[in-house]
Amino acid sequence: MCTPFVHAPAVAVLCCAAALTTPLPLSAQAAISARVDPDTMPRPTLEARRATGPITLDGVLDEADWALADSTRDIFYQSIPNQGAPASERTVVRVLYDDDRLYIGATMYDSRPGALVSAGMEQDFATQDSDIFGFALDTWLDRQNAFLFAVNPAGAVFDAQAFNDQQSVNRAWEGEIEVSTSITDVGWVAEVAVPMTTLRFRATEGEQRWGINFSRRVRRISEDSNWAPLTRQFRIYKMSRAGTLTSLRGLRQGRNLWVKPFVSGVRTDGARAPSPGEAVEAGLDLKWGITPQFTLDVTALTDFSQVEVDEQQINLTRFSLFFPEKRDFFLENEGIFAFEDARVRNFRTGSSPRNFSLFHSRRIGLSANREPVPIAGGARLTGRAGGYAVGVLSMQTLDDPEHPGENFSVLRVRRNVLGTSDIGVMLVNRAGTGSAIAGSYNRSLGVDANLRLAGGRMLLNSYLAVTDEPDAKGDRTAGLVEVAWRDPIWNASMLLKTVGDDFNPGAGFVARRSVRQGFVTLGAHPQPRIPRVRELNPYLDVNVYTDLMWVLETRELKPGLAVSFLDSGVLTVEYTASYERLARETPIAGATIAEGNYDFSAFTASYQSNLGRKVGGRISVTRGGFFDGRRTSVTGSLTLRPSARVFIEGSAQRNRLTLGGNSFDANLFGGRARLARDTRTFLSAFVQYNQSTEELQTNVRFNLIHAPLSDLFLVYSERRDANPYPGEAALIDRAITVKFTKLLAF
Repeated sequence: MCTPFVHAPAVAVLCCAAALTTPLPLSAQAAISARVDPDTMPRPTLEARRATGPITLDGVLDEADWALADSTRDIFYQSIPNQGAPASERTVVRVLYDDDRLYIGATMYDSRPGALVSAGMEQDFATQDSDIFGFALDTWLDRQNAFLFAVNPAGAVFDAQAFNDQQSVNRAWEGEIEVSTSITDVGWVAEVAVPMTTLRFRATEGEQRWGINFSRRVRRISEDSNWAPLTRQFRIYKMSRAGTLTSLRGLRQGRNLWVKPFVSGVRTDGARAPSPGEAVEAGLDLKWGITPQFTLDVTALTDFSQVEVDEQQINLTRFSLFFPEKRDFFLENEGIFAFEDARVRNFRTGSSPRNFSLFHSRRIGLSANREPVPIAGGARLTGRAGGYAVGVLSMQTLDDPEHPGENFSVLRVRRNVLGTSDIGVMLVNRAGTGSAIAGSYNRSLGVDANLRLAGGRMLLNSYLAVTDEPDAKGDRTAGLVEVAWRDPIWNASMLLKTVGDDFNPGAGFVARRSVRQGFVTLGAHPQPRIPRVRELNPYLDVNVYTDLMWVLETRELKPGLAVSFLDSGVLTVEYTASYERLARETPIAGATIAEGNYDFSAFTASYQSNLGRKVGGRISVTRGGFFDGRRTSVTGSLTLRPSARVFIEGSAQRNRLTLGGNSFDANLFGGRARLARDTRTFLSAFVQYNQSTEELQTNVRFNLIHAPLSDLFLVYSERRDANPYPGEAALIDRAITVKFTKLLAF
């Protein structure tokens, strides 16, 4: 039935459009198009048309302009589970624009609309667990970088930036965007408006062409499909395989100036509170699009009190733990500043940023034991011009008796080569500015090359870095050479890496020094005709570490098999044969292990269910030898998602260890809950109990998004000693924080 309009011609147009978009039977869709080869199929194009009147975002595509718009007439093609086959459900997408916004209107037909899954209503919801419609915009048409957006049927938004043709994704990026969705008898509709000020593009007088792709996920059947077809190891932000959006004309970005002031009040107490008492603070963040190519971010009296606390970890190794960055200011555009061991989707690389990062922003404003260090302010300039990506960062911490002031400065330049590859250089300087450490410094310099060949199937990564600081005398270099291959069937990689004994990036992270590493893996991804099985992945990893004199320190031989099921469950079994040489007594998991050579092995089995269901979970069991003793570890979680508004998770990690002749437990328990009134009002809680340290950690956060990118936060956090000594206080530290932010756009 058509919605009545004042003008009869518009009614006729809409009714014709409705008839054209009536869902086709699966047999009819199959007749239109058989399975295709995503690698050889031409990339599709779509014309963007200028809206002649206002577009009201209400989840109903009833304006006349929608009926007149060009549409994705071609069928979406599956990447998962049946690569190249037509999607089982039809999707129709249209694009409009005006002087201020780009509009995306998508109709997702569904034969079972009552079975749609929305995995939350919060910003950056778990897209892998939800029905979604997504799109990626390559506004520079460089076929490498993109703005990425996704929505679920409940109207929640996921936004991110993608860099280097899928090699890295910045999920913390936030852009102003308006969304409205509706669920109908034949599926669901998403109506999206992206302000031009959210995007970055060249302002030209003539026609603009952008790279674009659209994606659809049907969660109940674990199906991913795309408008521009992709092989199953790629995702929508593989922009070298995207389609093209044409006919954009007369676009302007305006002044692109955002100012975001904040005011916060905090009350702290507890036996070990850093600065007990009450305080009121204010500051601001500023974002200015100096040119369409370059963006300046400025922060003053920076405050991160609304950020969720770190999750505690149990360390069963002899090396430092890696804690990820969670602060939005540092996460935005982090891909430009990446100089690290590769972590690339669908490639087994043998290492990751958890092993090496020349610049790790957590070193700014956080002490070694993860306590906040006051930040006076800083600035970041990022952008692209003439084939170069440039990032400049400078941050200054305040000077106080416990944490002398320091300045952190970073320069990163990357040059695009060979289409989707890059070479680059990075300089990092950490300098003491407080009177107690004035004149101290730590500097890092690195050059890297990241080549993506054979249509993204082959990676060649390499870097060489050197550090400098007073009294450094040993080997201060680190280097890596890596080659990796991944196609729909085979994956293989080889890595050679060395880290000197005196290599010390003061604003970075290195898990292991004074070593040489060699890693080789070979795996396959066949899709046999086994009921309920989507893919098998047998693999063999060989990982070897020696000292700088080539004396063997660590060896791991790990054969394994992963089974991916059609319902998105994954079963993995691994056997690990390990060798460790300890040159001296070494503390591990709280026990002291004597020097010597240790051979041991263990078996691991894990299973993860489809977490998009109302009840889901994960479980992993490891049992076997562990240095001079035994280890039995059981890790699991249970998730409850009765509706898009409620999410509850309980987790437990139980480690039964026999080490150094003693038996003991190292256990960790946690719980998490999220409640949503709508897509703007949220309450979340996170609790952890570390049995080893007998410490209970709690974090509760209320968030009201009172305007686009403007928030009110109320945060309660505390740590307690669950078993204090007589006469000692149970409360270690506690903080209650109220923070208000308001985005002002000019």
